[in-house]
Amino acid sequence: MPQLRLALNQIDSTVGDLAGNAEAVVHWTRHAAAQGAHLVAFPEMTLTGYPVEDLALRPSFVEASRAALAALGRRLADEGLGELPVVVGYLDRSERAAPRLGRPAGSPENAAAVLHRGEVVLRFAKHHLPNYGVFDEYRYFVQGDTLPVLRVHGVDVALAICEDLWQEGGRVPAARSAGAGLLLSVNASPYERNKDDTRLELVRKRAQEAGCTTAYVAMMGGQDELVFDGDSIVVDAAGDVLARAPQFSEGCLVLDLDLPAAAPLADAPDGVVDDGLRIDRVVVSEEPLPAYEPEVTGGFAHRLDDDEEVYSALVVGLRAYVAKNGFRSVLIGLSGGIDSALVAAIACDALGAANVYGVSMPSKYSSDHSRGDAAELARRTGLNFRTVSVEPMFDAYMGALALTGLAEENLQSRLRGTMLMALSNEEGHIVLAPGNKSELAVGYSTLYGDSVGAYGPIKDVYKTDVFRLARWRNRAAEERGQTPPIPENTLTKPPSAELRPGQVDTDSLPDYGVLDRILELYVDRDRGRDEIVAAGFDAELVARTLRMVDIAEYKRRQYPPGTKISAKGFGKDRRLPITNRWREKTS
Repeated sequence: MPQLRLALNQIDSTVGDLAGNAEAVVHWTRHAAAQGAHLVAFPEMTLTGYPVEDLALRPSFVEASRAALAALGRRLADEGLGELPVVVGYLDRSERAAPRLGRPAGSPENAAAVLHRGEVVLRFAKHHLPNYGVFDEYRYFVQGDTLPVLRVHGVDVALAICEDLWQEGGRVPAARSAGAGLLLSVNASPYERNKDDTRLELVRKRAQEAGCTTAYVAMMGGQDELVFDGDSIVVDAAGDVLARAPQFSEGCLVLDLDLPAAAPLADAPDGVVDDGLRIDRVVVSEEPLPAYEPEVTGGFAHRLDDDEEVYSALVVGLRAYVAKNGFRSVLIGLSGGIDSALVAAIACDALGAANVYGVSMPSKYSSDHSRGDAAELARRTGLNFRTVSVEPMFDAYMGALALTGLAEENLQSRLRGTMLMALSNEEGHIVLAPGNKSELAVGYSTLYGDSVGAYGPIKDVYKTDVFRLARWRNRAAEERGQTPPIPENTLTKPPSAELRPGQVDTDSLPDYGVLDRILELYVDRDRGRDEIVAAGFDAELVARTLRMVDIAEYKRRQYPPGTKISAKGFGKDRRLPITNRWREKTS
């Protein structure tokens, strides 16, 4: 059987940084060449970053992407890498009109190309376009209608892009009809909790359907609210795993493969195959390589447990947001509570404690233990810490306005938000908002107060998960012989906003263990009131909770972006009107 050494590069691209992304492709191609690779692949839209959103509708950006691709091909050749075929994702435009979709010639395409000997020898566009969750690809792109097949050292490699594997039909069965020896898919599949298990089963299933070894190279890093976890996978035709790359880590997965020989060109399938796809075949090298002793097996990276996986996603998401937007340091209001403590731990792990600034802003209602817990967190983590009381400002406002009740409570939070933004302006840090998904869901937050910030690291984390992740982080520190970052008192005391004497969250909200289960059904799974009550929850409590969620949409719209870890985060995943009189009712 012919042999092929495949290099899958799971790297981090930045949207719009064509030069920087091209530089990364050159760097990792050089690395793959040094490993003796015969075929190199990079993720979906590596050259432009992903997702480009409405940049896809800007012709100047599309043309810049096409020009960058051509320049990349020439540079690879100039640097002595031209003989090595490189598959790379980019943004292209269609040459033909798509009347069925109402798109003229020149419409954008989510595309990939093969670079060889300084030229673009093969181009193809994504066939299946996702239009769910965070994806709007029907808004931007037209579909590809080919099955690209690249012949490399006597092996036919069928090529696909991400959703081409996630949906039935199309390029997967077409690869079998074309007699491919390898199906190679380039992907930018965003992370969400437990998706690694789903992804593995998907790749196994598609390999069996395609009847050939299947390689899945994935993007790593962060883009706004999305995190990409890498986890590139190679399985054989029976679905057995041959190699698996690390999660949340850039790198190059290299492995030797024994693959079926391609049919002679005169006998190779041609024309239209499954799903109306036309085979587009390019021959790079017809003859198999001389037999060699396989040296590279790819390996099986250590798998993260569920809590470590989620925590890693939060760290990667924050680090990417800060670095890619040109910042170096962050500012956090430290209340002594669990939310700000977890955000601080994430920030220290993402950026280093020297780049994390915490400020305690006590009022007359702040307890001694909360002040002490904030200081103890700073001591344990080594972050920069100061205390600035809001009492003088609060007294001045109260003297002028004589506020009472909720207005008085919210004033304290808004003064803290103003102070954080003033320090941000003065010192150049970006403010991190500490709100969690439970609070955002029911509107238990102060607009222009604790919602102030440039990024919300735990925006998509329910309160019960906040506690679990905090305990995991402390446990992980102990296992490494390090100081646990979060004080034990922060983990055990009842959650409280401390905006009035003796206040605790359960004065206004159900117990978080119950609340989060209701929210998961309503927010994440779109279950109606009757279904939630049928699941065993009190009808009156369900009605109250759903009402709080429904009337808080205007607050969520004004909350900063934050790392998405669930199947349905607040943002692109869940789009509801602010002005909305629909309410769930019992049948």
